[in-house]
Amino acid sequence: MLVVTLVVALGLFLAQHIAATGARRDLEREFQSELAALVVSEQVRDAALAERCRTLARRSRIHATLEDGALDLLYPIAHDELADVMDAADATAREPAAYAFHAQFYRFLDASGAVISPRDTRDVGELTAHEEARLSLNGAPDRPQIGYLLRGESDADGAIDEIIAMPIVSTETGETLAALVLGFRPFEPGAQGTPVAIRSGLWLKGRLHLKSIPPSAETALGLQVARAINGPAGMASSSDVQVEGTPCLLFSKLLNPGSLFPATYQVCIYPLTEALARQRTLSWQFIGAGALLLLGAFGASQFFSRRLSAPVEKLAVDSQENRTRRKRAEAALELTSQELQRSARFSADASHQLKTPVTVLRAGLEDLLADENLEPGARKEIADLVHQTFRLACVIDDLLLLSRMDAGRLRLNFQSVNLTSLIEAWLDDFGTFPDGLDLDVETDVPPEMHVSGEARYTSLILQNLFENARKYNRPGGRIRIAARTESDCAVLVVGNTGQPIPAGAWEHIFERFHRGTSGENIPGHGLGLNLARELARLHGGDLRLARSDAAWTEFEVRFHLFQSAGVAGTAST
Repeated sequence: MLVVTLVVALGLFLAQHIAATGARRDLEREFQSELAALVVSEQVRDAALAERCRTLARRSRIHATLEDGALDLLYPIAHDELADVMDAADATAREPAAYAFHAQFYRFLDASGAVISPRDTRDVGELTAHEEARLSLNGAPDRPQIGYLLRGESDADGAIDEIIAMPIVSTETGETLAALVLGFRPFEPGAQGTPVAIRSGLWLKGRLHLKSIPPSAETALGLQVARAINGPAGMASSSDVQVEGTPCLLFSKLLNPGSLFPATYQVCIYPLTEALARQRTLSWQFIGAGALLLLGAFGASQFFSRRLSAPVEKLAVDSQENRTRRKRAEAALELTSQELQRSARFSADASHQLKTPVTVLRAGLEDLLADENLEPGARKEIADLVHQTFRLACVIDDLLLLSRMDAGRLRLNFQSVNLTSLIEAWLDDFGTFPDGLDLDVETDVPPEMHVSGEARYTSLILQNLFENARKYNRPGGRIRIAARTESDCAVLVVGNTGQPIPAGAWEHIFERFHRGTSGENIPGHGLGLNLARELARLHGGDLRLARSDAAWTEFEVRFHLFQSAGVAGTAST
């Protein structure tokens, strides 16, 4: 249940985080969309307004008055030329509707940038001396200038007009004669279908002018606007602010870059009330869904815990039983290991102890056999006993060799062994066996075949295989010895005729002291095949029964070919 609760809680947290991120992204996209619509509306209005002012500044009568220096006639002539822009009532009748903008006032600047004051201000717009002084520039501008005029005697007073100073250029000399300055009401969001969610104001002379919020909030917001304007983004940036406890997005943009008038910023705030309400609703929905999921998970965990507890309990019981069985098996294995060690030590000790008396027995029998007065019957019996002592010595030697291998004390000195020479040597000895079997021996052996091993033990492997093929053959039978190479191995195959090995005895013929039913009347002690296979494996090869049926029995032994570039080494078991 704890795991389910953690997983559900983590899933809900991630889902809510993703949803909140998406809501924030949608909110910013919505804000940018409305801001873009506002900017487009401003650009359309500013382009039309600039073209309107440019048209007014090109009036020929105004040009002629300024070029003639008749400044006393400037405002009377301008009264007639600019009457359409000052009179909103009949503006549409005099100019196209696209340029019908009503100006609050207009003034002329001379070539030095000073205001040319009119004698009568009734038709040119009322301005105080302080306000007229704010229109002055350091010289007549050579390109249009945009600025904002704060009306009133102090910076805290209310209205702000947008002013455009349009240069009047001489048609003869190309020099700037004067400038026409017109004042208009600034752009207001909500007019002409512009977005109303955004509230817009101006930042002028270190003070925020935003009439849609109370003065106290305006002062607090002004501090945040100052930080935003003076921040790294500077001229165009957006940030989060608080307006009367309501979170909003704040955007600031410089309206008149490069202007000779004081820098003025447009400040827009976008309230996040509706977005936060949607986010809270979404959060409650997530909480409700999480509660339902937890209840469902609790029920499912109870159901599955009951279904799974029974197998787990059974698994615990089985695990305890397996641990008990493992301990018993380890104990039995330890006892078996100890028994094997004792058996190996016993074989070695018994073999050593038997070797001396057998040697003494053989010496005594040979002394008796040397007596010239011995009767022929007694001589034959003593000769048979001497032969049995040799067989007993061979058994003792085999046991000693096996005990050394079991104890891991047998070490081989790998050298190059000519397998062909060893085979030929053993074939020469075949004629000395008085068994009267008259066996036919076939060979298919390369002239030279060098394997890696120790000659004494390699010869012992061949001896056991050849004697096994001879002893278990039939009179007049056949023995075939073949050798070949496969990759880096030498393969020796020894086959013979005779009685087949029963299929049930195949897996036992390499056990120690095992004698098949076919070998009950054949001399031997059941150690030859086991000793030959152990020695073959010690050489890095193997010995196996390849075939045994009514016609043929075949053993296969593998050795590693001797690498002439290699270095002789040792191996132990």
